[in-house]
Amino acid sequence: MTPPKLIVVISVDQFSADLFGEYRSSFTGGLARLQRGGVFSSGYQSHAATETCPGHSTILTGFRPEHTGIIANNWTDLSVARADKQMYCAEDETVPGSTSSNYTVSDKHLLVPTLGERMKAAIPATRVVSVAGKDRAAVMMGGHNVDELWWWNGKAFVSYAGRATPAVVARANAATAANIAAPQAALEVPDICKPHDRATSVGGGKSVGDGHFERAAGNVSAFRASPAFDGAIVALAAGLVQDMKLGTGPTTDIIAIGASATDYIGHTYGTEGAEMCIQLQQLDATLGSFFSVLDTTGVDYAVVLTADHGGNDIPEREVSAGLPDAQRAKVELAPSVVGKQIMAKRAITTPVLFGDIPNGDVYVARDLTPALRKTVTADALAYYKANPQVAAVFTGAQLAATPAPKGDPVKWTIAQRARASYYPGRSGDLLVYLKPRVTPIPDPTRGYVATHGSPYDYDRRVPILFWRKGMAGFEHRGSIETVDIMPTLARQIGLRITGAKIDGKCLDVTKAGAVCQ
Repeated sequence: MTPPKLIVVISVDQFSADLFGEYRSSFTGGLARLQRGGVFSSGYQSHAATETCPGHSTILTGFRPEHTGIIANNWTDLSVARADKQMYCAEDETVPGSTSSNYTVSDKHLLVPTLGERMKAAIPATRVVSVAGKDRAAVMMGGHNVDELWWWNGKAFVSYAGRATPAVVARANAATAANIAAPQAALEVPDICKPHDRATSVGGGKSVGDGHFERAAGNVSAFRASPAFDGAIVALAAGLVQDMKLGTGPTTDIIAIGASATDYIGHTYGTEGAEMCIQLQQLDATLGSFFSVLDTTGVDYAVVLTADHGGNDIPEREVSAGLPDAQRAKVELAPSVVGKQIMAKRAITTPVLFGDIPNGDVYVARDLTPALRKTVTADALAYYKANPQVAAVFTGAQLAATPAPKGDPVKWTIAQRARASYYPGRSGDLLVYLKPRVTPIPDPTRGYVATHGSPYDYDRRVPILFWRKGMAGFEHRGSIETVDIMPTLARQIGLRITGAKIDGKCLDVTKAGAVCQ
């Protein structure tokens, strides 16, 4: 088969396989078109660290986080010179004055190449473009050698310092600013969304579930957590395709698109209210319009769509839906709280534990004597193992000794899932995982109401959809991994993968998902 002239890779942030299955029959636009290609309804972000940065690092590298080095959105590095010991996955912490929340965006923490990098190394004329609503999504899919890389910084689409702003980006920023400056009327509630259109209280007078994205003029936060945000991201991507004439050069080009609104909507409203239902109908229409633009170029393009992770609904709604174990994590799980108890018990005057409420990494202070550090680790291990909201606790040493998992990711143990995102020196001294449906947000009245990040399938399982004009459609119900995407695309363009052995395998998307021979 002749290689496509343009590869389009779309990641819909927090688009779980559960959401895809729930709404797939209602799609009539871009998501409907993709279902006429190769449908893998049980793709897996197979690791335990089901967050944006690790997930995006797997999509176009073929490596799991244990090899990409991207073990979380944020991790703790107690050896760093600055006072802020938290490390952001897409920052350069060596920049003077930087913090994990006021940082210089960088690709330095990504330890492996992306497909775009490999394409450009093989044929320098290849154009590599990455656009996303989050810097970490753009960086992790674009990689270390890109022609254009743009993300939304809360005010505008920006790139690395010193890069020229193309006219298409200036136009996109002007259009987006005008959109935000104008009020947004409530969106129509499609018939399929009406059964979801009911309020659910999360306490403190706050409720979610019946929002229709009405927005006051100038409300940037509300814009970001609305379908309009994906509209702006995808419009910029379409503009770059047109202005750069991607797919019309001597070789195959690639554009990665990180559609981020679904994630912000899931965090802000949960996954099972009217808000998410409306968002997915709007995303379907947005992608339909985008593909229509690509059609007008006459370029032979291939598309793959997936997600960086899934997501869990608010426990208040889950309980009413028949999931009695759904609950919110208790504040006493926070490492700072646990650490204070250990400090009192052991007469220690400085903090001993660092990190956020798990799922995931907990760090033990480095300035303790070896004996005391061992004691603190044992105390923390015992505390977490005894907590009724905790499912499993591992030491870093345990995971380092665990063989890398193989085979069907459905069957992996929690330890194997944790091993797939364990990287020594970045991962925690303890890895603490909560029980299923325990949401690590104790108080939903102060910010986000729902999240992801667990080692369970509602966070791990994502759709993977391949499409190209003339492709024979099929549905593969067995499990594959997002790390399989890169070698599959590489095979389509005849690119030989060299260097370290990747974790993914090539799928023959002309033969219902058979492994490439």
